[in-house]
Order: sequence, then structure tokens, then C-alpha cells
Amino acid sequence: MFDYIKGILISKNQPFAVVENNGIGYGILCNARTLSLLGDEGKEIKIYTKLIHKEDSMTLCGFCHREDRTIFDILTSVSGIGTKVAMCLLDEFSGSELIGAVIDEDYKLISRTKGVGAKMAQKIILELKDKLTSLNVTSEITAGKINEISKNISKETILEVQTVLQSLGYSSQEYTGALEISAKNSPKDDAQEILRQTLQILSTQQ
Repeated sequence: MFDYIKGILISKNQPFAVVENNGIGYGILCNARTLSLLGDEGKEIKIYTKLIHKEDSMTLCGFCHREDRTIFDILTSVSGIGTKVAMCLLDEFSGSELIGAVIDEDYKLISRTKGVGAKMAQKIILELKDKLTSLNVTSEITAGKINEISKNISKETILEVQTVLQSLGYSSQEYTGALEISAKNSPKDDAQEILRQTLQILSTQQ
């Protein structure tokens, strides 16, 4: 229903932020991480939203970064994970940190989140990893271009990062420049670190 709302941050009293746009104040459910990233009251912000429609209620959830909303959608598609647990996971970890833990299959790290036990953490890893890496993606960056960017980075690493980025809804036009910068600055062939840096660059462009 709403992709994002751009307006003035009126207040942020956990767990809600109020954003005014064209005379309408939207009450948006946010976790503590998101509220801290929104900045000061009275300033214009852009917040990505997800409408949760249940039989007896409607809740508008908010995220500072588009990929966090995508991860939220994937998390809530996992049996046993509702809005509360998904928001807690994205409060405990940034989107890139959670993806990194999933790629590394670090269920112990994920299970430190309130309400998430070891079995649930393993289930999250299984389902998230499958959805983040199941796309059939062809590298948009040629082997020659990779060698030009950095001799340390393999084509397999670039392809792995691209697959996750496209699973998060980014087009090659959106992420290619950021990915090239991250690969150039990376001292080693590390997909997780390159992905983290790429997402950081993309978040400043949203």
C-alpha cells in the first residue's frame, strides 16, 4: 500500500515514530535501532514501510533501509516468526549483519536475540539462506573488469554478492557502482565484507 513515506518527523516515542506528510500524521511501528537512525524530531526523513493487516488490527512498520524491509518480509514468511520477533532480529542486527550471520550459518549469534532459540535460529538460517542465494544470476561485472578493480577478488565472490543484492530487490543498475567501489576497497576476497560495504553505500543513496 505504501512503499515509503517522506515527511517531517514529529515524534519518536518507542515503539512508534510519527511522521507528518501533507497534514496527515502516520504512526509507524519501529524498533530501537530504526528510531535511533531517524535523527532529530522536526527534520524531514524518508522511511520505508510495510503494512501488516490482521483481522483485528492494521500496523504500519517502518525501516530506514529498503533491504531491512525485504529481510523483514522474508523473516515473517518463516513459520513461527511474527512481526515482534522479526523486529527484534532487526534491532539486534543491522540487515547486513544478519545476512552475514546467515551466510556464515552462525546460529549461536542469531540466537542471542530475545525470543529466538537455537532451533529457531537454525530454521531462520535455512530459509533465509535459501531465499537469498536461490536466484539464477549472471554476473554483470566481467572477469576483466573484476581484475581491473582488484586482483584479490574472484568472480565467484562478485556473483555471490550480486545474488544477495538482487534477492534484496536491487537492480544491477542500482548496485553496480557501489559494488565496484566496495570490491576495489576490499583487501581480501571476502563476500560478506564486500556485501556489507556495498549495502552501506546503497543506504546513503536511498
